[in-house]
Amino acid sequence: MVVVPSIAGEFHMSNIVQNWVIIIFLLVVAVLSVPAGQISGKYGLKKVTILSVILFIIISIVNVLVTSSEQFLLCRVVLGISLSFINVTSMAMIVSAFAPEERGKALGINITGVYVGLSLSPVLGGILNYQLGWRSVVLFGVPFLFVILALLLTKIDEEWITFEDVALDYKGSLFYGVGMVLFMYGFTILNEPLGVILTVVGIIVLLMFAFVELRVDNPVFDIRFFKNRKFLSANFASLCAYLATFAVTTILNYHLQYIKGFDSQLSGIILLVAPICQVIIAPIAGRLSDRYVPQILAAIGMGLGTVSLVLFSFLDFATSLEFLVISMILYGIGFGLFSPPNTNVIMGSVPPKDTSVASAAVATMRTVGQAMSMGILTLVFAFIMGNVAITPEVHPLLVQSSQITCLICVALCVASVFASLVGVRSD
Repeated sequence: MVVVPSIAGEFHMSNIVQNWVIIIFLLVVAVLSVPAGQISGKYGLKKVTILSVILFIIISIVNVLVTSSEQFLLCRVVLGISLSFINVTSMAMIVSAFAPEERGKALGINITGVYVGLSLSPVLGGILNYQLGWRSVVLFGVPFLFVILALLLTKIDEEWITFEDVALDYKGSLFYGVGMVLFMYGFTILNEPLGVILTVVGIIVLLMFAFVELRVDNPVFDIRFFKNRKFLSANFASLCAYLATFAVTTILNYHLQYIKGFDSQLSGIILLVAPICQVIIAPIAGRLSDRYVPQILAAIGMGLGTVSLVLFSFLDFATSLEFLVISMILYGIGFGLFSPPNTNVIMGSVPPKDTSVASAAVATMRTVGQAMSMGILTLVFAFIMGNVAITPEVHPLLVQSSQITCLICVALCVASVFASLVGVRSD
C-alpha cells in the first residue's frame, strides 16, 4: 500500500485509479472467497493451497514486467484469485488441525502472523521502494513463497477433504460472483447514475443468489448458517469492522506522503506503529477468547477503534506526529483485540465439517469490508476532489476527504461494537 503513490506516478494514475490498485485486488478476493470454500473442501485444502501459492509466485514475477496501468491491474486480478484460495484454505486447515479448546490460541497465532506481515510490509516496502523502486517490493515476497511451498510439500502429510462427494454449486457461484461485482463496482461510482443502477442490480442479483442457495442440496454457501445469531452477529461485526478500518492505512499513507511530504521509506516506518500493536495484542486476545466471552473482548477492541477514528478525523496540515502516533497505537490495540475473538466466534459456531465454509465467510466479510472501505474513500474522493491527480493544489481537498471518510468510519465502528454485544445474548 505504501508503494501506491510511486506506482501511480509511473503509470500516470488519477486519485480514483490509484485507489483501484487496492480495490480490484480485494474485489476479486471477495468474489472468489465463497466458491473457494466449497472448491477447496472438495479437492483438498493442502492441494488447493499448493496450486494457489504456485500461481501467486508466477504472477508476482510477471507483475514486474508490466508497462501500463492496465497490465498492472490485470496482474492484481490474478493475484487476487490465488490469494482468495490461500485465505480460505489456511484458516480452514488451522481449524481442522486443532481441538476446539485450542482453536482461539491457534487462530490468535495465525492472525499474529498476518499482523507481522502487516508490520513489516510498510517498513520493508517503504525502504525497498525508496531505494530500488516498487518492483523490488513485488518480488520481495517470492523467496518466502518458495519456503511456504517447500513446507507444504515436505512437512504437511495430512489432507483435508470435507466435500469429496458433493457437486459444485456452479449456479450459486455465478449469481454470487455477478452480484458482487455489480454491487461493488457500482458502489465505487455511486456519485454517477450508472453507479446507482449497478448497485441496485447487484443487490437484486445477490438476493437471487440467496433464493437459489436455499433451494439446492449442496449450496456453495449455506445461507441457513445466518439463522444462527452467533454466526450472524459475528460476521456482521467483522464486516463493519473492516468497513471502518481498512481505508485508514491508505488515509494515513496519503497524509504522510502527500500532506507531510515524507518519502515512502519514512512513511513506512511510521505506519509500523499500528501493526506492531496488533502483533503484540492478537495472540493475547486469542488466548483470552478461549477463557472469556469473546464477543465482549471484540466489543472492547472496536470501542478503542472508535476512539482512534474520532482522533483520525482531526488530521490536517497542523497535526503533530505525536498525535498521529498515539492515535495509531489506539487503533492497533483495538483491532488486535477485536479480530481473534471475533474469528473464534465465527469458526466455532458451525459444525466441524463446515469449517471451510465458515473460513470462506471470514475471508468474505474481511475482503468485502476492505473493498467497500476503499470504495467509501474513493466515493468521497469523487464527490470532494473529482477524478484528478493528487497534486499540491488539491491537498486541502485531500485533507477534507480524509476527515469525512473517518467520520463515516466512526459510525461503522459503533455498529461493530453493538453487533458484538448482540452476539453475547445469542450464546
